[in-house]
Amino acid sequence: MSPETTGDWDPDRYLDYADERGRPFLDLLARVGATDPDLVVDLGCGPGTLTVRLARRWPRAEVVGVDSSPAMVARARADDAGARDVGAVRFEDGDVRTWRPARPVDVLVANATYQWVPGHLELLPELVSQVSPGGWFAFQVPGNHQEPSHVLLHELAADPRFARWTRDVARPHSHDPEMYAGVLLDLGLAVDVWETTYLHVLAGPDPVLRWVSGTGARPTLAALPDGLRDRFVAEYAALLREAYPLGPHGTLLPFRRVFAVARTPS
Repeated sequence: MSPETTGDWDPDRYLDYADERGRPFLDLLARVGATDPDLVVDLGCGPGTLTVRLARRWPRAEVVGVDSSPAMVARARADDAGARDVGAVRFEDGDVRTWRPARPVDVLVANATYQWVPGHLELLPELVSQVSPGGWFAFQVPGNHQEPSHVLLHELAADPRFARWTRDVARPHSHDPEMYAGVLLDLGLAVDVWETTYLHVLAGPDPVLRWVSGTGARPTLAALPDGLRDRFVAEYAALLREAYPLGPHGTLLPFRRVFAVARTPS
């Protein structure tokens, strides 16, 4: 069974570009000034590879990774042995919309998570309320939903041949930096919000297809029946090759991301 046929997240496909996906997490974390937190939570932790970095930065903290994907949590727990020498790390199933900590969180991180949560602006006040006084709330979301990788996906999915299966699938969505800054400032937080466009140089055949099939295109591909999915993937791959042509050094993929780091009043 190919990665596109599963309804759950595929950790291996997601980790195809682990270095490129990990860099925004490190850039986000670099702006968090916590020195000795007691509880650090990674909401939407995925396979847990980045959660371990939280434990390495704050080895005396209890670090918790939370994800709604059973496959991702299972992968994180299986790989947890590599993190046991850097602090207390555990992983648990949980919906980021409803998960609540047993005690206030000193550092709450969400990396490439909230774009999958409809209406996540309305969720921010509740999330902030879970952060301890003087604590940190940091998140990053993709801001590339108007790029060809997404536009072509949705245009093709709307084709009558495919629309029966794809019309109701989840689509990632995020807001501009000004919107996040306004909400967080209204909550009385000290705020640092910015955006960055990374230019990834990808190698191999159909690298943009491999990238998006592990993230933004996953719900659409999973919704299609097997035979029709192959036709869709072939057409989508051709469109992506035209939009992101192979150059002498590989395939260039611009990727915009929006970052927010906020601190609660002491």
